[in-house]
Amino acid sequence: MRGSKNWKVLLCLLLASFMILALVAGCGPADDAAPVDPDDPDEPAAPTGRISIRWNTADVGSYGYSVASLMVELLNRELPNKLEGTYTVTIHPFPATGAGMKAAMEGDGDIAYTADVGMTQVYAEEAAYSLEEWPGRADAELLVHSFYAYPMETSLAVHKDNAANFQSWSDFDGEPVFFTPAGFMNWLNMGRIFRALDIEFNHTEIDSGMVADALRDGSIVGAAIYTTAGLSLPTYLREAEMRLADELVAISPTDEEVAMLEAAGLAVLDIDATVPFSTDVGTDVYKAVPILFAYNVMAHTPAEFVKAKLEIFEENAEQLAQWEPGFGPLAADFVGMQVSGIRANPDIPVHPGMAEFLEERGAWDDSWIISE
Repeated sequence: MRGSKNWKVLLCLLLASFMILALVAGCGPADDAAPVDPDDPDEPAAPTGRISIRWNTADVGSYGYSVASLMVELLNRELPNKLEGTYTVTIHPFPATGAGMKAAMEGDGDIAYTADVGMTQVYAEEAAYSLEEWPGRADAELLVHSFYAYPMETSLAVHKDNAANFQSWSDFDGEPVFFTPAGFMNWLNMGRIFRALDIEFNHTEIDSGMVADALRDGSIVGAAIYTTAGLSLPTYLREAEMRLADELVAISPTDEEVAMLEAAGLAVLDIDATVPFSTDVGTDVYKAVPILFAYNVMAHTPAEFVKAKLEIFEENAEQLAQWEPGFGPLAADFVGMQVSGIRANPDIPVHPGMAEFLEERGAWDDSWIISE
């Protein structure tokens, strides 16, 4: 008995010793604590740990997610050559573009997938970005211009069995349509299109993987379709096209509707349907309204990171275009794309890192505002 008791006492003493050692170790400096600069003991040196950059994007079936994955891989490969390996970038998908934007502006993310139409609504406090619809706005830090990546073009399509009933976009007035997932930038684009045409926007939310089934069974009469640079389809639309196999028909606005859209300040482009679509969509050419997509940040994001990000993408723009054709316009005129993004919303501040990048290339406009 005595031997057993002594063993228990010894075990308790050993456990107590380990707990004390763990407590002392835990009270030491954190791995990311700034060491003392030997040249100036009163001034801490730069942090030794990596800085995590969270890149918010739309869901994994979206084009934005797939191309963001390419860009994140490129950044993590090249950043150590620019900034001594300080930064690590990770991708974080959200159910919709707007959800990822709000999360970043509320502090849950550092880069947000957005578009010129989304930036306009954020600063105008419109729709989903109003205080009423987004209570977190009161304490949010708003996105600023930092990087524009590619154009997208939004249009509409129906099932071939329904095509005779849709000869214009006004024929969709009040009809149940899937305008891409709610909160997507193309969803916002279709909303402003319908406002410009003075017709009712009746969105029916469905799982994006069910587009083909919903068009076939009539639970929706139409669906928004969108391309990147007139070349690529998002994953879920590619799957829907293949499942429908020549049953999808693109619908264009009439000449009168085109005039109404242009009067509202929206551009209308011709899209060669034979390029993004691998099946027959009832026409060789259809019309679409473009938007310019971005991956923007908040003003507090380190300027060195934003500038390095732009330099890396500029230096590797041709490589990006080889990986994904939608980056073709970016490779053709990288700086011009950034300028176009700012000009779409010239009253929105520009991140200092982007401002420095554009100044070095003689593309800065003194009328633009640099964020603080």
